Amino acid sequence: MVVFNYIFSGVFILFALLQINDPDPYVWIPIYGVAALICLFNARKKYDRLAHFGILACCIIYGINLGIKNDGVISWFNDHNTESLVQSMKATKPWIEHTREFGGLLIIVIVTSINILKHKKAGA
Repeated sequence: MVVFNYIFSGVFILFALLQINDPDPYVWIPIYGVAALICLFNARKKYDRLAHFGILACCIIYGINLGIKNDGVISWFNDHNTESLVQSMKATKPWIEHTREFGGLLIIVIVTSINILKHKKAGA
């Protein structure tokens, strides 16, 4: 789990750096920054239950918001035939950006959940 957490700490730092040119970096840099710190602390055997459940709750709530909004993930899936997410983002296609953001939150939720479950299994 140490290597897993160091890898994802680096991945989340990279994700945060990629947000510099994003329209809303003030939202995404802190989200990815906190996720990176949580992974770094896990790698160093400093598990913080409150931090894990806090980021998990925030990401789930924000993810639900991105999923159900008018130009969110459900709209991308139903109304736009799962249009390619790797094309350039245009202001006329916000569902692409929201779906990408949802994917980032999903990665954080999965990594955080793995750490919670692993910590619970260890009996700590």
